[in-house]
Amino acid sequence: MHPSPTPTWTADLRFRFRHLFALKFIGVSVFTWLFFIGYFELLRHPAHSVFVMPLTTLDTLIPFQPEMLIAYFSLWLYVGVAPGLQANFKELVVYGLWVGALCLTGLGLFLLLPTQVPAGMAGVSDFPGFSLMQGMDAPGNACPSMHVAVAMFTVIRIDDVFRQARAPLSLRWVNWLWFAAIAWSTLAVKQHVLLDVLAGALLGIAFAVPSLRWRPTPARKPTRAFGRAAIIPHR
Repeated sequence: MHPSPTPTWTADLRFRFRHLFALKFIGVSVFTWLFFIGYFELLRHPAHSVFVMPLTTLDTLIPFQPEMLIAYFSLWLYVGVAPGLQANFKELVVYGLWVGALCLTGLGLFLLLPTQVPAGMAGVSDFPGFSLMQGMDAPGNACPSMHVAVAMFTVIRIDDVFRQARAPLSLRWVNWLWFAAIAWSTLAVKQHVLLDVLAGALLGIAFAVPSLRWRPTPARKPTRAFGRAAIIPHR
């Protein structure tokens, strides 16, 4: 018998994205919708007096960059990548539980200690979508930055999949650069201050790291053997 060829990283990732695609798409959409219900409720009706986050020297040095709104909005595409890479239903459910716990923790912190960035941080811009963002996402629910927390959770989980699939280092760098652009954009469009970003990053790490330990056994990955698809386990 001929040994099965080693599965390629492209085959692995292609299988992950295609498997349960409809469920993943609907699940991420519903989850995001439910999160925003709680987020905007706390934003518009804070339970306690709102604490204004202090500025650091770096906050005053970073110029207002409305064009970074593209990276800011890209989070809502980015957060779908990691659940899209889960290889089976059990992995997908456990992933959802971890990121759900992360979001509930963030909302709990907004409930206990409402925060906002200083008034007037953002300038005026006619950049497409900027007035919409300012109208919907008022400068509250600042610390921790959930934008950064969810992005940090996502980047760690995507990197783990890329590492398992033995994807090229360049692809892993693209993942981390996308995260960095999102994190920077929160400061550049003046929706958050540095302390918000740092707190968000710590919150994301606090859930991402244990989620790598307490999860289903890594799924099997696809390959092709003798002209047809086959499945062999990760080693």
